[in-house]
Amino acid sequence: MKKIIKLLLVFTIFFCVLILGLYIWAWGQVVPSYEQVVRQTQSSSIQIVDRRGEPLIAIRDDFQQRKVPWTKLEAYSPTLRQMVLQSEDKRFYQHHGVDWFAWLGAVKDKLFSSTSRGASTITMQLVGILLPELQRQGKQRSYWQKIQQIAYAIRLEQIWSKEQILEAYLNLVPLRGEIVGMASGAKAFFQKYSYALNQKESALLVAMLKAPNAKINTLVNRTCLLIRPNSCDYLDVFVNNAVSYLHGTFVDEAKEGSHFARAFLKHYLSSIHTTDKTLKSTIDKQLQQFVSERIRTRLMDLFHEQISDAAVVVLDNATGEILAYVGSSGSLSSAQEVDHAQALRQAGSTLKPFLYAQAFDKKYLTAASLLNDSALSIAVDTGLYIPQNYDKGFKGWVSIRKALASSLNIPAVQTLTMLGAESFRNTLVRLGLPLSEEGDFYGYSLALGSADITLLSLTNAYRSLANQGYYTPIKWLSDREENRRITKSVGDNSSAVEVVQDTQGEQVFSPQSAWIIQSILSDRQARALTFGLDSALSTPFDTAVKTGTSKDMRDNWTVGWSSRYTVGVWVGNSAGHSMRNISGVSGAAPIWHDVMQYLHQETPSVFVPMPKGVVVEQIEYKPAIEPSRKEYFIEGTQQQSIRLVSSIAASQEGVGMISMPTDGTIIALDPDIPAENQQLRLEARMVNQQLSKQIQWVLNGKAVSQSNPAYIPLQAGSFKLELLSLSGEKLDEVHFQVRGMR
Repeated sequence: MKKIIKLLLVFTIFFCVLILGLYIWAWGQVVPSYEQVVRQTQSSSIQIVDRRGEPLIAIRDDFQQRKVPWTKLEAYSPTLRQMVLQSEDKRFYQHHGVDWFAWLGAVKDKLFSSTSRGASTITMQLVGILLPELQRQGKQRSYWQKIQQIAYAIRLEQIWSKEQILEAYLNLVPLRGEIVGMASGAKAFFQKYSYALNQKESALLVAMLKAPNAKINTLVNRTCLLIRPNSCDYLDVFVNNAVSYLHGTFVDEAKEGSHFARAFLKHYLSSIHTTDKTLKSTIDKQLQQFVSERIRTRLMDLFHEQISDAAVVVLDNATGEILAYVGSSGSLSSAQEVDHAQALRQAGSTLKPFLYAQAFDKKYLTAASLLNDSALSIAVDTGLYIPQNYDKGFKGWVSIRKALASSLNIPAVQTLTMLGAESFRNTLVRLGLPLSEEGDFYGYSLALGSADITLLSLTNAYRSLANQGYYTPIKWLSDREENRRITKSVGDNSSAVEVVQDTQGEQVFSPQSAWIIQSILSDRQARALTFGLDSALSTPFDTAVKTGTSKDMRDNWTVGWSSRYTVGVWVGNSAGHSMRNISGVSGAAPIWHDVMQYLHQETPSVFVPMPKGVVVEQIEYKPAIEPSRKEYFIEGTQQQSIRLVSSIAASQEGVGMISMPTDGTIIALDPDIPAENQQLRLEARMVNQQLSKQIQWVLNGKAVSQSNPAYIPLQAGSFKLELLSLSGEKLDEVHFQVRGMR
């Protein structure tokens, strides 16, 4: 008996010395502080917030783990906390990092029975999570790792509070699969916040702690043990449903602006080094939501016109900040993941304002200049380029003001012949438009928007017109946010902000030409020829706007600005197929109009006064092609009287001209059609219907018909076609060729 007592005494002394030694050794160990752990524990998603701090969307960037942001202890349900302590560490609040009673019990079981039990406290488990060198090697830690784990646990309890330890454990403990932390588990398995967990849900999460990836039957048994004496009926169904149907996204996550988020992160993370998981954008969440809802409403109205997609960009004129960015119509789209704000699409008539602004600056044209909107054919390398207007008709002599406001095509092509395709292409590139080819590639069709551009770049190019011709790049970050981010990345010192360099802009157009373009695009009377006086382009406050429709009605645009904002809208189909009976004014314009109304519901829009270098003249046309009016000119180009030369004026006041065939046309006979069935249509555009019956057609000096239109049989050869009055006066003349059958 004395021998046993002696052995026990020796063991007790040895055990006490061992514990004392561990406590002394623990004082020298270095463990991370609570604040450091909180700061370094990052969510697996980047949270993007709007300009006011409202959450927009979470974009996952860590695919090794799935974690939510750090959750405070009080945000966990009392039931969950109690079950964690009951299961993992009953004497958590009584020990100082190591539960020596549990250790003695574990040693006893190891020596005197075949069973074994764990003795690791919550503090020891947390140390194992925090320190990589203490991670398990295989299924168990080595003896040396266990000794280190004890020492570090003692030290952690010396510098952390119990509440901090429990809070960190709940945030960092691994659960099933990639889920880390109880708050993440609550959302992933139950779509709940951690404070709302009930008894069953808490028990299942706690049951995962001992072996997170255990089989479902094992989890059911462990969960049942935790909730007894309450009923365990149907617990197998409950556990199976929770574990088998893991939620890919959390129900409360904001999902505004997924396309913007991707573009924002690509720009942000490539330009600024940061470890922040909450990034502040320039987006206005309320505006973003309004735009998204307005797109869906408008597309539902246009369902029968075969339109399924749209995109909208809103920019702040002064800063270039993106206030709204909607890349698609969401569930209405056949390709929801395609970002149509940055997809290349044919520009249509939206490039015309830049064309005329360049012509104004070069003093080739003024807003009062006249161009003939009539049948036009231009010889190019591949044959003849024959542009047409949207309505297939012609308006005759029109001023540039009316031609641009009413979006006439022939005058635009005529203007490009003055500037040259390469010169105009270079201007568009200076405006940030992504034209990858040289001017000759696009040719004269560039005036009508044959180039592929993006809505984002086009909207910003229009913003340069709103800013008196001055172009600056888009800003993805506000000035304050960019300064803060870069300062943080290079160090918190007063000189750090010197690394911020504002991107220099460029004066692409003169303030005078930009202001005159604004005057034209805000002129309701000038656009009435095509759009009427009352359309979605009209607003009760100052706005300038232009529409565009690409070839075969594949793309539909409306872009315009107020005194404070520039809004761009694209409507079309992801697959690129044509729309029905839709133009810019009927497709995209209503969305543009409503967004502008929303932006200025409390803020007026008043354009800046006429800049220096612009003069006003009362002009008069002779003959009176257009009514007398006040017109704006760049100083030095002003006129008071605009006259057509006598021969042109006579034609304008007299009869008309040949509209078909156009001069230089080359026609090939079809060998599969009998020659006698192939005819050429002759048509003249006359001032009035009565005069159209007082003409005669002369082909190579021989009268062939007095009808309008007339049809003549085709034969190979070169021909001169003359349009004469009945008195024999020549009104017009064209030349064409007919090539024979092979």
